[in-house]
Amino acid sequence: MYAWLWRHLPGPGWVRAMVLLVAALGVAVLCFTTVYPAVAPLMPFNDTTVGDEP
Repeated sequence: MYAWLWRHLPGPGWVRAMVLLVAALGVAVLCFTTVYPAVAPLMPFNDTTVGDEP
């Protein structure tokens, strides 16, 4: 996959690296702002029983 991306991006190597870096940062921001908050209520990590009072 990375080789395919590298071959299909235009420009010299440093331009390709910058485009891939910006794309990776964009995916990370998208995950932290939309995907992770949407999935968080479905995760079992918040279902603790230690410290609950009867």
